[in-house]
Amino acid sequence: AIILEKMSQRRYCRMKKIKWGVLGTAGIAMGCTIPGMQQAENCELYAIAGRNPEKVKTFQEKFGFEKTYTEYEALLADENVVAVYIPLPNQLHYEWVMKNIRTVEEKSGGKVGYIYIPDMGPEGLNEFARWYYPQLDKEALIIDDRANGGGNISPMVIERLLRKVYRMTMYRNSNQNGTIPEATHTGPKVLLINKYSASDGDLFPWSFKANNLGTVIGTRTWGGIVGISGSLPYMDGTDVRVPFFTNYDAATGQWIVENHGVDPDILLDNDPVKEYAGEDQQLDKAIEVALQQIKDRKPLPKTPAPRTFVDLGLPQIK
Repeated sequence: AIILEKMSQRRYCRMKKIKWGVLGTAGIAMGCTIPGMQQAENCELYAIAGRNPEKVKTFQEKFGFEKTYTEYEALLADENVVAVYIPLPNQLHYEWVMKNIRTVEEKSGGKVGYIYIPDMGPEGLNEFARWYYPQLDKEALIIDDRANGGGNISPMVIERLLRKVYRMTMYRNSNQNGTIPEATHTGPKVLLINKYSASDGDLFPWSFKANNLGTVIGTRTWGGIVGISGSLPYMDGTDVRVPFFTNYDAATGQWIVENHGVDPDILLDNDPVKEYAGEDQQLDKAIEVALQQIKDRKPLPKTPAPRTFVDLGLPQIK
């Protein structure tokens, strides 16, 4: 958000600094996010909250927070806080993903599956494979690209999601059917994105939309897909980063994503207070949309009735 403050007796406005509150003392906040916030002219690091007083003090001394709290609720109640950042420690990602899986399972009655892709590197590909194949029997899938750190494997995921069943298989003495191609999901797909979906995490939702794979929900993505390269390191340990490659639309021949990001089909941001309380509004909306779209889903055909001699052009045996 940009807050404009009107100057007295002047005909222009200036940006008023936004007072930020940080809920938590995770390493990602200290190493990445807060240093970036310090570079923004309209950003004021106002308050920090954490359950470990020593860590809170360390953050205050390092970044100059005006206020400190040892209770999250106290920071949220501070009327001077305009915006809140919630850093999620890496060790909590597993618990967060498992909670989302259980939430989707319970609220959809087992009809919808959930897959979180943390990045577009080896870990992200492993996570996709870990949760995609066991959920092929779900009538719909929610794929979570929020806070995806990027990489280069999104084409592999898109290729898998694009597969269409053109042939079915059956087996004697079994009511289980197979598909050709194998391991193909048939049903609606919903994608979640936010402003931290970056790089190849940008290109994934763009490709998802370009191929009409489903509905995209959340907020506009980060908007940076220009790849970098550069020289060998210098003697002092520094190097030079050079914009080196990017992507454009094969259909229109136009540039894509850079400096804008990917817009969702349904714009919805999570309220930080509700998110802290455990409510994921974006995920709830994705479940709602998936359940609605399931109503129009055409299931794959079951094994047809056995063929008779007449079907085979042979005389009927009496």
